[in-house]
Amino acid sequence: MGKHRRVSTPKKRHLTRVILGMSVAVTGGAVAAPSAFAAGAHDPLNAPAAEVPRLAWAGSASSAPKTPLQVIAEGLPKVSAAQLLAVAEQQIGVRENSSGGGTKFHSWYMGSPRVKETIARDGGNVQGYANAPWCDMFVSWVGEQAGIRPTVGWDAYTVTHAQWFANNRHWGDTPEPGAVVFFDWKGGDSVYGIDHVGFVKHDNGDGTITTIEGNTGNGNVEQRVRPKWQVVGYGYPVYSA
Repeated sequence: MGKHRRVSTPKKRHLTRVILGMSVAVTGGAVAAPSAFAAGAHDPLNAPAAEVPRLAWAGSASSAPKTPLQVIAEGLPKVSAAQLLAVAEQQIGVRENSSGGGTKFHSWYMGSPRVKETIARDGGNVQGYANAPWCDMFVSWVGEQAGIRPTVGWDAYTVTHAQWFANNRHWGDTPEPGAVVFFDWKGGDSVYGIDHVGFVKHDNGDGTITTIEGNTGNGNVEQRVRPKWQVVGYGYPVYSA
């Protein structure tokens, strides 16, 4: 593949558990059923004990059994990848303050039910998110605004977000529009090396993808072009045709 280069990297990594004050083990489990969402429960981050396998995504195969996220999507609004990407694009130019926080993505995550779950998992407190790296908060916020957060997932830690996609059989190698893309700037293929996350806008057909990302450049939401060798894998929300 040639010598790797670090190009256009964001100025800081994903939100790690060290930032929040402690390190904990992540346990496995199954995604919540649709009825649980209606009752106010929240989708668990189901990290496997072993390395996440690289799966071939077959979500469009009509003969394949429905995945847990496809079942959940039956109770959600019908949203296309283009509609979600439009929400993401509208945020281009939003930037953090001089402390590395202060965005609406931070405020939303800190006020969401999810923050209590990630604090229970990782330790720390709500205020610890105020100036934390926010690439995954951006992805989660966009999913919420588009109305399909239960199949986009929500977290502030990129590794467990990637593991959640894999555990729910929505993880693979294809840069589909609207896919959630996870990066390792060193070009590794382990989810534990993930540095950053964003959305795929399109595959450029030349070894690169166009993306929309938060917490990139100098702490902005921007459209970027990334080489595919930096991609660990893709998570696939459920979109309407």
